[in-house]
Amino acid sequence: MCRSIKTLRPPVLPEEATEEEIRAAALQYVRKVSGFRAPAAHNREVFEHAVEAIAVATADLLGGLEVRGGVRAPAATPATPGGA
Repeated sequence: MCRSIKTLRPPVLPEEATEEEIRAAALQYVRKVSGFRAPAAHNREVFEHAVEAIAVATADLLGGLEVRGGVRAPAATPATPGGA
């Protein structure tokens, strides 16, 4: 399902996902589930509400995940002894 939605967590994504990336994934999900690329005017409000709710849930999920054993982000890598 939703093959165009990419993984938004480290180490797959080297940095934290942006709000734009999270919203794009939510939009792709709602499009897939609803079967509409763009909703008709009478469905626009519920469509947009679903996108926003899923974006919030996605941000909550990503913010709460604890990834263990993955590659660390460059900022978290300790400096080498005696190095630059």
